[in-house]
Amino acid sequence: GVILLSHARALKLGTNVSATGSVMAIIAMLVGVMAGIGEGVAASVVAAMSVLLLNSRQQLHGWLKRLSADEVRAIAVFAVITIAILPVLPNRNMGPYSAWNPQHLWLVVVFVSGFSFAGYVAAKWLGPSRATIATAAAGAFVSSTAVTASLTAQLRQGSATLPTAATGIAVASFVMFIRVMLLTGVVAPYALPSLAVATAPGTLMSLLASAWLIIRNQKELKGQGSAGAVEVRNPFHLRPALALAALVMGLALVSRAVLAQFGEAELALVLAISGLADVDSSIITLGGLPAGTLDPRMAGLVLTVPVLANSLFKASIVIAGAGEVKAGVKASAAVILSVLACIPVLAWMAFAAQ
Repeated sequence: GVILLSHARALKLGTNVSATGSVMAIIAMLVGVMAGIGEGVAASVVAAMSVLLLNSRQQLHGWLKRLSADEVRAIAVFAVITIAILPVLPNRNMGPYSAWNPQHLWLVVVFVSGFSFAGYVAAKWLGPSRATIATAAAGAFVSSTAVTASLTAQLRQGSATLPTAATGIAVASFVMFIRVMLLTGVVAPYALPSLAVATAPGTLMSLLASAWLIIRNQKELKGQGSAGAVEVRNPFHLRPALALAALVMGLALVSRAVLAQFGEAELALVLAISGLADVDSSIITLGGLPAGTLDPRMAGLVLTVPVLANSLFKASIVIAGAGEVKAGVKASAAVILSVLACIPVLAWMAFAAQ
C-alpha cells in the first residue's frame, strides 16, 4: 500500500517512478521478516547482496547496454536449458543396455554451451588486436577440429599468413588438451589421473609451442587485427550442442554393446574412431559407463587414444588442405610434436598396465 501511494504521488507530481526502489522496498520488508523468524544468516546474505547490486547499478546498466539482442536471447536460452530443463529430466539409465541417462545426455548440451560461453567472453574481452589468438582459443573450447579446418582454409586462400595460421592452430591444440582435462574431471574423474600423466607431455609441448609462436609473431598478429581471425559465433546456438548430444547418445549405445560382446580393447577402438572428429563424445561416453566397468588406469589410457587420434587427424587436415605440403607441415608442427611427445609415456603406461 505504501508503494502504491508513493507511485500515485510521484505520477501526480510528474516525477519518475523507480521500479528498482519498489523492488528494494519489498526486499527490505522481507529481509526484516526473515530476521524476525530467526533466519538471521539468510537475511544478512540477502541484505548484503542487495546493497552490492544497488551499488553496482551503473556498471550493470553499462554492461547490459553493450549486449546485443542476440546475446541477451542467448543468455536466456542458456538459463532455460540449465535451470528449467536439466533439473526435471530423469536421472536414471534407460533404453537398450541401459545406455541412456536423460539428465547426463542433457548435461552435454549444458557443457558445450558453457565452454563456448567462456571462450566467447574471452574473445570479446581480449579485443580485436589479439583476435586470431582469442578467437582460436574461443573456438577450440567448442571444437579444435573446426578451428584447425578454418585456419587451414584461410591459409590456402591467402587470407591468413603461415605464422598466423600456425599460431592459431598451436593455441587451439593447447586449449583442446585443457578442455579435455576439464571435461574428464567433471564426467569421468576416475580416469583423470592417468589421462593427465599420459597427455602431460603433449600439453606442455603445445603450451611451449604456442608461447614461442605468439612471441615470435607478435608484431604480425597485432598488425593483422581481426582480418585473419576465426569467426566466433554467438555462444549459445543449440544446434551444435544438440548434434553432439545425439552423437553421444548413439556412441553410448554402441560402446555398451561392444563392451558386452567383446571387451576393453574393442571399446578403445570405438572411442578412438569416434574421437577423430570430436574428443568430447568419447569422454562423455566413457563417463556414462557403469562404475567399475574399467580400471581407472585403463580408463585414462583408453581416453588418451582418441585425444592423440584427433590430433593426428587435425594435422592431416592441415597438411592436406594447406595447398603446399611444406606449409602444411610447418603450420601443424605444434600438433605433430604434441603427439610425438605423448607416445613414449603412453607406451610405458600401457606396458606397465599389462
